Amino acid sequence: MRKLLIPLALFLVLTAFLFVGLYRDPREVPSPLIDKPAPAFSAQSLQDPARSIKREDLLGKVWVLNVWASWCVACREEHPLLVEWNKDNKVLLIGLDYKDQRADGLGWLQRFGNPYTDSLFDPDGRIGLDYGVYGVPETFIIDKTGTVRMKHIGPLTPEALNEKIEPLLRKLNG
Repeated sequence: MRKLLIPLALFLVLTAFLFVGLYRDPREVPSPLIDKPAPAFSAQSLQDPARSIKREDLLGKVWVLNVWASWCVACREEHPLLVEWNKDNKVLLIGLDYKDQRADGLGWLQRFGNPYTDSLFDPDGRIGLDYGVYGVPETFIIDKTGTVRMKHIGPLTPEALNEKIEPLLRKLNG
């Protein structure tokens, strides 16, 4: 009888975990970076390779880091929304051109529009790795102290912008 209780208990625990997982949003993957300092970086600007951008340059400002790539199909879905959202440069929107070729990234921005205040060039993906990126697009909200406050996985949607990101930006800039 006891031999049957252990497998039954394991089965019930596994079933409970699977059941809870059915009701979770796959875009809401908790990041270990939330409420922790954003990883330090120093990267060339995509547009101007002679210019370097560091995390320290952004301290004192609320900013949005959007990870994208010219080869990313989902980024094509998201990009027109970013262009429209930041057409007046109301947001400090920093792009991270992830595991891409410089010419391809520049061509992408020229063809589809450039919503970014600036873009970091991350050809080998090291910055993305430090931020825990495992797919593009991903978007991070970073506060004035350099602390990560939110991570959005996948293409941004009007709902995500209106219901989550813009209210958080207003609060952080308040």
